[in-house]
Amino acid sequence: MRETLVESLQAVFGFDQFRQGQLAALTALETGHDTLAVLPTGAGKTLIYQLYGYRHPGCVLVVSPLLSLMNDQVDRMRMSGFKRVAAITSQTSFTERQQILRQLDQIQFLFLSPEMLAQPTMLARVQQLTLSLLVIDEAHCIVQWGPDFRPEYLLLGAIRDRLGQPLTLALTATAGQQTRQEIAKQLRCTPQVVTESVDRPNIFLDVEYVADEAEKQERLQQLVTTLKRPGVVYFSSKQQASDTALWLQQTANVQAAAYHAGLAAEDRFKIQQQFMAGQLDVICATSAFGMGIDKNDVRYVIHYHLPADLESYAQEIGRAGRDGQQSVAILLYAGGDERLPLALGETNRPDAELIQRYYQHPTNFATDEPVIQLLQFYYQHGISEAAVVRLFQRRQRERTRALAQMLAYVREETCLRYQWLQAFDEVAPAHGANCCSPATSSLDAAALHLTRTTTEVPTVTTVSWQERLHRLF
Repeated sequence: MRETLVESLQAVFGFDQFRQGQLAALTALETGHDTLAVLPTGAGKTLIYQLYGYRHPGCVLVVSPLLSLMNDQVDRMRMSGFKRVAAITSQTSFTERQQILRQLDQIQFLFLSPEMLAQPTMLARVQQLTLSLLVIDEAHCIVQWGPDFRPEYLLLGAIRDRLGQPLTLALTATAGQQTRQEIAKQLRCTPQVVTESVDRPNIFLDVEYVADEAEKQERLQQLVTTLKRPGVVYFSSKQQASDTALWLQQTANVQAAAYHAGLAAEDRFKIQQQFMAGQLDVICATSAFGMGIDKNDVRYVIHYHLPADLESYAQEIGRAGRDGQQSVAILLYAGGDERLPLALGETNRPDAELIQRYYQHPTNFATDEPVIQLLQFYYQHGISEAAVVRLFQRRQRERTRALAQMLAYVREETCLRYQWLQAFDEVAPAHGANCCSPATSSLDAAALHLTRTTTEVPTVTTVSWQERLHRLF
């Protein structure tokens, strides 16, 4: 008789019980149901497909959004004892790629980006595999990134059909009702939804109004200097993330580094490893940082710029307090901050006039502009001009609605957690001292035991990377 799910859990990971949501998702898959698992950050979503792959023959295909995330997952799985694991990315050398492709039928877990999977030659090779499970990791990216940033996400439904509609698991930490419906629509399936509360009671929520940029910088310096470490500060600008990291080093006497897509992959890897090892006090990051970063002791997450929507905000503040200890999420807001997400939202969103001109004469446009590349994608995939116009009009309405929700959170005067959870169709617990402090009240970090003492010294590991590898293996 096949071992039970708990027996498999014990055999592979040495755990005696599942975390919330894991068993329900695995049970749905075991009974043949496509599954959408909406589980909070740090809930162990990757264990679901790892354990399913252990229990079933064939290949688990994992569609993942970021190169760093794929590399991190592959490394973790190999250290956990899964040996037949591979990722093919834009940085995979030709020799290594050919070696993986020659042994593709022996791979148990294969990680690909949507762009890599959409390539005809790669898709043809994957079609030859026996897939036990198709996993869409960080499935909210279908909605947040698909239409105007990475349109290959919109091909996943058609690709799933080409692969014979394999059993599918979509994973995300945050998805309201509308996002769940859109994920199901794009993947062309009717998944069984497994969901746990997005609420993280150990994260204190705080919104602070500042008069201008100068006051915002001053408050950031105060927070980074006085709050327990480590922490993450999120920005919408790569340049400002870099400039602020340098400024904090010079003025706040902290070990700070910037992390964003503008850095070389090697630099991002080094910074990530330094942060994980406790050698950095604070990361000044864009949204490129966080997915797959499993650091338990992050004490604070500060948003310097206003996020575009509550789902992104929930993803990012979820990097704090994974150890269950008291942590804080702080949003600094100056009047007019909403102009930046509005402007960023318009960057890759063509209007009806541009779409019409492109469809009339597509060869007249230079393809080095992202917005033209986006239109080229839709044109080459046979999407009509009218359909593209409707898509971007709908996208604008969605962005406007999402930003309005974000502003409602910022302007909430009574309970931030109530306003936040309402967006995810959840009922907030009773407001208390450890819940939140809207802009109408002040953050008391000392009462939360989140301030550093004068004698506190940051913990920095002195073990070399060679010694760390030796201990691991």
